[in-house]
Amino acid sequence: MIDIASHIRDVPDFPKKGIVFKDITPLLSHPDAMRQTADALAATFAGRKIDQVAGVEARGWIFGALLAERLKAGFVPIRKPGKLPYKKISRTYGLEYGTNTIEIHTDAIQPGQSVLMVDDLLATGGTMSAACDLVKQLGGEIAACAFVIELCFLPGRKALKDYEIHTLLQVQGE
Repeated sequence: MIDIASHIRDVPDFPKKGIVFKDITPLLSHPDAMRQTADALAATFAGRKIDQVAGVEARGWIFGALLAERLKAGFVPIRKPGKLPYKKISRTYGLEYGTNTIEIHTDAIQPGQSVLMVDDLLATGGTMSAACDLVKQLGGEIAACAFVIELCFLPGRKALKDYEIHTLLQVQGE
């Protein structure tokens, strides 16, 4: 397995002063690293019933689509407001510096479907918690939440305490 951490770039003071952004674009530009990362995430769920993989805009789409293909599941994009063309539901959630909203098509998940939730990074858990709420509102069952990176010094796991969580790279300190 490739060393995922060696393909993650730290960008200080982005998107605002005091935050160290974990940039996955070097990982994505390295074909073996991207493939092995997707394979490692997918291996966790091999043999499990996953009907849909839901990826959160935008980096969650990359890994979500790769996992959906490997798990022979459908892919559901969860988007920012105003981007989905069909009937949708939305959820607004708090950020440390304001609020954000995400949306999902009303026919994206059928009641009882097993849904794997995917994003690149687990930080405070607010976005993923809102995404899980949308899936549950449509009658989906959350199989698990999967992330490439987890910032362990932030309360993401606490926000998602009701769900199974899988991460490949755990960052302990800021």
